[in-house]
Amino acid sequence: MRAKHVMSEFVYALAADASIFDAAELLVTAGVSAAPVVDGSGKMVGIVSEADLMCRAEIGTSPDKSWLQRLFTDDAVTAGNYVRSHSHRVTDVMTKNVVTATEDTKIGELAKLMHKHSIKRVPILRDGRIVGIVSRANLLQALLSREPAGDAPQHSDEETRRAVVAELAKDGLSSAWPTNVVVNAGVVHLWGFVASDIVSKAFRVAAENVPGVKAVKNHLRPAPPSVNMGV
Repeated sequence: MRAKHVMSEFVYALAADASIFDAAELLVTAGVSAAPVVDGSGKMVGIVSEADLMCRAEIGTSPDKSWLQRLFTDDAVTAGNYVRSHSHRVTDVMTKNVVTATEDTKIGELAKLMHKHSIKRVPILRDGRIVGIVSRANLLQALLSREPAGDAPQHSDEETRRAVVAELAKDGLSSAWPTNVVVNAGVVHLWGFVASDIVSKAFRVAAENVPGVKAVKNHLRPAPPSVNMGV
């Protein structure tokens, strides 16, 4: 799936000449945590979020610095902080270096961008103009669209066993000790020893994701010291 398949096409946006009060009103009334800022030609020039409006002189939330911080803080940094906490122009407080993507960006890449940059949404651009936005909620909606259907295809126990063994091999799951897969009436039983509880859990999850598996009984156990020593 790509951005165009999950993005919200209706996007609340602010004009570049808007005030911080316009921005706050939009965020509150629309129930969104951030909004893109666009210039007169419709091109995005930044994004303003709740975080950008939290530290404000009007409500006494400007960050206070200790004398030691003031001593070692660069004048340019101090001036920049003053502008962000006192200016009434959205263009002075907005985030200018915005992480964006295109309509054809895969949703896996969008998730990586959100995680890497600790952001909640990614504007989707076409020729510099915003055409949508993908939020964390949109990714959850994509996840729900992949929820397995209640009526799974029916396979013989032998077919299911081969499919589980193949899935384990595909995902690189293995053990230094013998393991076995037994299937009865669609229920998978996992037997043997593995390196740890988390490896046992990975085996179980892999089996659960095989179509046709009705349930998984996980009998795998972490190998005891005697097995580790080859006794």
